[in-house]
Formats: sequence, C-alpha cells, structure tokens
Amino acid sequence: MYKAILFDLDGTLTDSGEGIMKSVQYALEKIGKPEPNLEKLRVFVGPPLLKQFMEYADLDEETGRQAVAFYRERYTPVGVYENCLYPGIEEMLAGLKGRGYKLGIASSKPEHFVLIVLEYFKIKEYFDVIVGSEMDGTRTNKAEVLEEALRRFGMEKHREQVILVGDREHDILGARKAGLDCVAVSWGYGSMEELTKAEPLKIVNSAEELLDFFA
Repeated sequence: MYKAILFDLDGTLTDSGEGIMKSVQYALEKIGKPEPNLEKLRVFVGPPLLKQFMEYADLDEETGRQAVAFYRERYTPVGVYENCLYPGIEEMLAGLKGRGYKLGIASSKPEHFVLIVLEYFKIKEYFDVIVGSEMDGTRTNKAEVLEEALRRFGMEKHREQVILVGDREHDILGARKAGLDCVAVSWGYGSMEELTKAEPLKIVNSAEELLDFFA
C-alpha cells in the first residue's frame, strides 16, 4: 500500500509550456539557432534542460550551458509566471492530503524555480518534501531526483510504499530505475504513444481520476 506520492511538476501539476517554450525560443535565437515554430519546442517541457538543448540543437556542452544561461535570462523574470494549474489539481492535492498521504515534488526543474511556482499558485503547503535539480545542472536525472526525495522522506528502504505521478517517458523510466511505481497523466506533454510504450502502472485522464486511483 502506498503511503507517499511524489509528483512531477511541469506538465503534471502545472501547464508551464508557454513560459518554457518561449524562453527556449529566446535562447536558441541568442545562440544563432533560431526556431520560429514554437510548437516544436514542446519537447523541452519536462526533460533536463541542458541535455535537451544539446540534443535538439546539436550543441556541445559548453554551448548548451550558454543556452541554459540565456534561457534563464527570460525565464527568471517572465517565463516562470507564464504558467497555470491544470483543472482540479488543488482539489486533488487536498483530497490526497485529507486521506493521510505524504506528498512530495520530484522535478528536474531547479529547486529554486519549483519553490517559486508552488508559492505562486499557493500549493506549497500540501507538500512534505520538495526536490528539484541544482542550479549548476547537477541532479537533473529523474532517478537522482527521486533518490533525493526518498532520502528526505526517510523511505529509501520502503520504496514499495512510494509512487511517482508524471507526464513524460523519463518520469516513468526514472521511477523504474529508482524502484518505484509510476502513474502517468495524459494531460501533460507526453503523447499517448510515448506513455504507453514506457508502460506505467496506469494512465489517468483527469485529476479526479487520479484521486480515485488512490481511494
């Protein structure tokens, strides 16, 4: 039986695509690899940013880090707020908390920005543990984030009692690597094909359905 539920942030609790994609577009323009089609940049929502820049624009690590720096020039003052909660999220979190679950965040987004988002939407109070990556680019791998979340929960030896909720393949695969089950949500930035191929425990289609799953 699960006692703790970890949530991805971008694409799972918040629809953060606009701010992320526009900030990526800004960064690509600055490094001389412009992308006029904003929709193509949906692939940046969720995965670790440096790795995604390097793969998407065929960059070496040094140029990739410069792209991340340019990204933050726009994201820090503007992009982080181009964001909204998905329907029913706060009610779902309140329902889970009311049933006695420990709740946590496990995000590849820098923890600094995770805290800003949670406070902006006034949902920080629901979470016992909040884990993101470091600003220097370390701890971006999902399995590493999950290991830190387990450590902070004090549940490294009780992995069967912890589950992750996420919206992308890397959430599901990261959970598997960390020895955790994963429920995928269909409303985020992973296609149904991507999610199905990664074989989560279940795919849910609404916050209400997710709450029912943990009844």
